[in-house]
Amino acid sequence: MAKQPMLKFTTVSRDMPEKRMPNLRREDFKEIYAEYADEKAQEQSSRCSQCGVPYCQTHCPLHNNIPDWLRLTAEGRLQEAYEVSQATNTFPEICGRICPQDRLCEGNCVIEQSGHGTVTIGSVEKYITDTAWENGWVKPIKPKSERAESVGIIGAGPGGLAAADVLRRAGVQVTIYDRYDRAGGLLTYGIPGFKLEKDVVMRRNDQLAEGGVNFELNCDVGVDISFADIRAKHDAVIIATGVYKTRDIQAPGVGGVGLERAIDFLTVSNRKSFGDAVEEFDSGRFNAEGKRVVVIGGGDTAMDCVRTSIRQGATSVKCLYRRDRANMPGSQREVQNAEEEGVVFEWLSAPKGFVGDPVTGVMVQKMRLGAPDVSGRQAPELIEGSDYVEEADLVIMALGFEPEDLPTLWNTPELPVNRWGTVKADYITGATELDGVYAVGDIVRGASLVVWAIKDGRDCAQAILEKMGASVAIAAE
Repeated sequence: MAKQPMLKFTTVSRDMPEKRMPNLRREDFKEIYAEYADEKAQEQSSRCSQCGVPYCQTHCPLHNNIPDWLRLTAEGRLQEAYEVSQATNTFPEICGRICPQDRLCEGNCVIEQSGHGTVTIGSVEKYITDTAWENGWVKPIKPKSERAESVGIIGAGPGGLAAADVLRRAGVQVTIYDRYDRAGGLLTYGIPGFKLEKDVVMRRNDQLAEGGVNFELNCDVGVDISFADIRAKHDAVIIATGVYKTRDIQAPGVGGVGLERAIDFLTVSNRKSFGDAVEEFDSGRFNAEGKRVVVIGGGDTAMDCVRTSIRQGATSVKCLYRRDRANMPGSQREVQNAEEEGVVFEWLSAPKGFVGDPVTGVMVQKMRLGAPDVSGRQAPELIEGSDYVEEADLVIMALGFEPEDLPTLWNTPELPVNRWGTVKADYITGATELDGVYAVGDIVRGASLVVWAIKDGRDCAQAILEKMGASVAIAAE
């Protein structure tokens, strides 16, 4: 089902009072849903039990003071609720939209655990921040004084942007280098617009630019500028590149026409939503319309691909995952949404190869779960003689992401990385073994959540300010 762009709240129509429904015109909905959102936000917030041990807060990577801003929302004190929310989160309206709350705050809500249904924390967070923007409560970045020190940030994703926000508010000179033509990283090009509206991301980019952050876009470090040059220009450098190298699959037929990487499919779709001229879409290569689509993978990226394919008009969309539903790494809420939209999940199914060039099908082998592997998860095992061919015109591989070989790409062999290729850095400060070089987000953790990248960026910026002798309180203003 298509996302209604005018909604201010995620749960809207099923229990909406009938008295508001008659004789509605399309242009009426914005005001009606706004009124409903006010009521729903207060209703949900008032359900918070204000428990002595706020598990919602402890299971939030940012440790947002959720009970307090829920209480303020229930009391109708929305501006104060927003101020409490933004004190620990640089982008609450983004986290409210895309955080897997079912695995974090909402999944650990005491009311949810008692069987009465969780407080919809994410929806309230989104609502109060959207309201803050509408009412001018979001403060522009205006440092009280300028500092001479400068920081270069490589990567304009959530970690880099969060660090830039904290540093710039303290008056530090900040330049962000990014290979893409728009800032935002995966927020801009990796997450579909039906989950995260692009104007929401661009609004934050504009706020940073207007606050004095310098963006060097279409700048590929190692090609357009060297890592050594960036280090020479700045007092500190933060590596916030994320992980974009797609995990490969080794099977017969790989490399044929119609087999595509998830990141390419999503990037093209998002570019098209911006109104860009995208030849790869217009030619039909990354357009799922009229096609039988098979997505391989079980994470949130796979869910983004299947739901995007539905919206593009695919005739059928199937998702192959080698484990069962209970063992999927992605959000169960996303799986439910995909099923409601018509996606068919083939559990305990793995690709064995691909038929045709252009592709006409996926050779599938059925699996069963055996003994747990080293991670504690049950390892999938082949069921002999269970192979079959799943017909497909477009196959999207969403098998996860790995870091690029930064020491080689940047001609910096001394950059410390571990055996997986992620940068070795302190998990709190982001400091590496190289003087003045820090790293945050997925390039340190491996593919993870946006909220963790935001936390890393904020923590790293605070550590840099402390080293500069700047007041940490200044950065929080």
